[in-house]
Amino acid sequence: MTTTIRTVSLRPDLAITLSEAGVGRTVLNLHGGGGPFTVAAIADHLAETMRVITPTHPGWNGTSRPDWLARVGDLAGAYLELLEAEDLRDVLVVGSSLGGWIGAEIAVRDQGGRVSGLILLDATGILVEGQPIRDFFALDARGIAEYAYYDADRFYLDPATIPPEQAARQRANMATMGAIAGPMYDPELLDRLEQVRIPVLVVWGEADRIVTPAYGAAYAAAFPDARFERIPKAGHLPHIEQPIATFTVMDDFVRVQSLV
Repeated sequence: MTTTIRTVSLRPDLAITLSEAGVGRTVLNLHGGGGPFTVAAIADHLAETMRVITPTHPGWNGTSRPDWLARVGDLAGAYLELLEAEDLRDVLVVGSSLGGWIGAEIAVRDQGGRVSGLILLDATGILVEGQPIRDFFALDARGIAEYAYYDADRFYLDPATIPPEQAARQRANMATMGAIAGPMYDPELLDRLEQVRIPVLVVWGEADRIVTPAYGAAYAAAFPDARFERIPKAGHLPHIEQPIATFTVMDDFVRVQSLV
């Protein structure tokens, strides 16, 4: 399948790089702190039946970020500007981890009704009493593997084996995430989710110890119309650890939406 890369200038100081593949209903595919490669499998799968747009968040992978883009809400606003600039409607927003937080903010702020569905995969962004978000920034490489994955040994990356250029990019991405996302939640977002009137699918890895399944259940419960699905033998990135199970529930959600 052909993938195209293009850059859209939304403002004089804001350009967003987009990876695009497939045809059909538009999917806005939002990555987490690790960068676009973390949602590449989602893009590949959904592009078989839909048009998938995967942006690189400003400030990630060496892209520029204007000073005013300082919060997750600012990113959400920028992506709503993108949907308007491209005149996109009936958009399915899919977000993993930080991307899920951005997606939730988009859904809350979508006054133009451009978004018609939302899928969150182990999203951050809300404050849930008794379910603290793991301090990702305090974890070393082994800690990230242990808390983020069901099969830690399979996904552990020895820092000594990572090429210097890649390691520098990862550090820069984490620094940008820290600057924009801070403690990884907005204390006001949970109460605002009741404003979202579109169907929502919340997918969670049962072994996620960055944000627990109980945290995910609280996320789903805050939406008026949401379905919560647990993925066995998966952690924070279920689409990578258990792609078949994850894509099965995603495809079912999309199918049901198409019948409405």
